[in-house]
Amino acid sequence: MFGGIEAGGTKWLCVVGRGADVHAELRVPTTTPAATLDAVVRFFHEQQAARGPIAGFGIGSFGPVDLHPESPRFGSITATPKPGWAGTDVVGAFTRAFDVPVAFDTDVNAAA
Repeated sequence: MFGGIEAGGTKWLCVVGRGADVHAELRVPTTTPAATLDAVVRFFHEQQAARGPIAGFGIGSFGPVDLHPESPRFGSITATPKPGWAGTDVVGAFTRAFDVPVAFDTDVNAAA
């Protein structure tokens, strides 16, 4: 089972599923980093408790974002005009909460 996130500037769309089967989804407004990430992490913890372990996450995020794995800021939203989000470590929030692999890209690349 995997988690998928489209992290947009106005909302985060979250899904849990296996292959093409979506088992659960959640829409969370993009407010503050703490409130948004807490709600999303809580959803995935609840799904994991109900359905079994999540093997990894795929995240497509608004940005700009740091996509360079060798960078100390890899997985972070960088100089965004979205108030309060500059410097937010999106990948770190998920690796700390779940200790599984996280694929991270821009929302535009993820859609493509």
